[in-house]
Amino acid sequence: MVYFYKIKFGNKKMGGMGKSLILIGIILIVVGVIMNFSGKIPFLGKLPGDIYIKKDNFVFYFPLATSIIISILLTIILNIIGKFFK
Repeated sequence: MVYFYKIKFGNKKMGGMGKSLILIGIILIVVGVIMNFSGKIPFLGKLPGDIYIKKDNFVFYFPLATSIIISILLTIILNIIGKFFK
């Protein structure tokens, strides 16, 4: 059996599969909204912890602080959704 956020796949009832599809749909909606409005969020990608090096013909950009903040927000959102499906 494959587990996806403590939801069993492969059992005889399809309730787990329905919950998983709802969860995947919610995640896709959240990602779509973030991608749609990411250009309109002024601080996203320009935080003090982001690494930006610009030379003559070379630009290196590593959004370290932005990645950490997005990771924390996604962890909180997925934990809330996970508690909803318990």
